[in-house]
Amino acid sequence: MNRQFKAGTLALSLVLLATSVAQAEVKTRERSQVKFEGMLGRVIGMFGSKAAKEGITSSNAVKGDRKMTTTDTTGRIIDLGEEKVYDLDFKKKTYTVVTFAELRQQIKDAQERAQREADKAAKEETGKDKPETKQEKAPEVEVDFDVKETGQKKSIAGYDAREVVMTITVREKGKTLEDSGGLVVTSDVWLGPEVPAMKELADFEMRYWKAVAPETAGVSPQQMAAVIATYPLVKQGMDRLNREKVNLKGTPLLTVTTFDAVKSAQEAAKETESSGSGGLSGMLARKVIKKDESKSRATILTLTGETLEIATTVSAADLAIPPDFKQSK
Repeated sequence: MNRQFKAGTLALSLVLLATSVAQAEVKTRERSQVKFEGMLGRVIGMFGSKAAKEGITSSNAVKGDRKMTTTDTTGRIIDLGEEKVYDLDFKKKTYTVVTFAELRQQIKDAQERAQREADKAAKEETGKDKPETKQEKAPEVEVDFDVKETGQKKSIAGYDAREVVMTITVREKGKTLEDSGGLVVTSDVWLGPEVPAMKELADFEMRYWKAVAPETAGVSPQQMAAVIATYPLVKQGMDRLNREKVNLKGTPLLTVTTFDAVKSAQEAAKETESSGSGGLSGMLARKVIKKDESKSRATILTLTGETLEIATTVSAADLAIPPDFKQSK
């Protein structure tokens, strides 16, 4: 009897596993936009195309360890098993390949390049070189999290959605945001009902995030590297945001996320360039907030992502490089 029970349990587990594997696929059409503010926006401009800055509509197909994202002119295949990224050019019918290791190095190089640009901008504003022998020691930080249901509802992509606002605050340990300055991430999320297939997309993004580097909602690794070089705390805020999104009950259908750098009370009162006061907010905003900026909070960037359509069938062609494409070195 015990053997029969075990055999039955094993058979049931295999059936459930097979069903799960068969359903672990999703195809979506989405609209995304990233908007950078201030001097940082001009620096970031060198990394992004006009379409990326103004907003793009794309299709995503995910099945297992592979994801294909396409626009009218480009495509990208991410293979977590191979640890490779394939970038496709539909006009030229060519593609390039980069490994995760190479991509991580590119991101590191981009971050160092962005740091040099930021230091150069600071020198031009202050007329002083940044000391090379003494590195600013980053203070310890704490991350606060708050989530609120607003009670607002609307229809998105054919689903009834409810609004949830997440607020993530990164501040110096033992101090209030007003005292030390810091970073505030506000994510306005519209959640539809649980769509099992969409969890596959969210899980894939998290796995890729952990394997490579921040790349989400239309922001390329090179762009995010430039942001993090100027605003070191963005990485902590983005990391927490992604973890919380995975834990939200429901399927995110529309998300608007804003990153704000906050000056300390002392900086706001003096209304001088933030590099003169040091402290945590100096690291956050001193290189990009203008001298005449009197507001205590300045927006770094805003990310918008909206799901337009959801399907649960992915074909082999949806994830493959077209047969007439040739690899370009």
